[in-house]
Amino acid sequence: MLVATTERVAGQRVKQTLGQVFGVVVRSRGLGGNILAGLRSIAGGEIHEYTQLLEETRRQAVDRLVKNATLMGANAVLMMRFDSSEIGQYMSEIVAYGTAAILEPDDAA
Repeated sequence: MLVATTERVAGQRVKQTLGQVFGVVVRSRGLGGNILAGLRSIAGGEIHEYTQLLEETRRQAVDRLVKNATLMGANAVLMMRFDSSEIGQYMSEIVAYGTAAILEPDDAA
């Protein structure tokens, strides 16, 4: 499954557009992680616990995006983007979304 942030892919043409597709993940950091991150925030700088959590969550959201696109019969997701929001004080929602499509080689390329 090709996942691209672009509208077009070199050497490929869109045979069929299947529609929007997304992968959603809502995560919370455990109490221990929140306490440790809170202590780190006092000193300033990167909070590694949250960075790791968000990286893992984005990967999981893309995995769900790919699974959903596959179920639609796509072999690519175009114009993929991430969106995020906070739910309450300790939860983050990450959404990976894009356009599910079927690509084929462009003979003119």
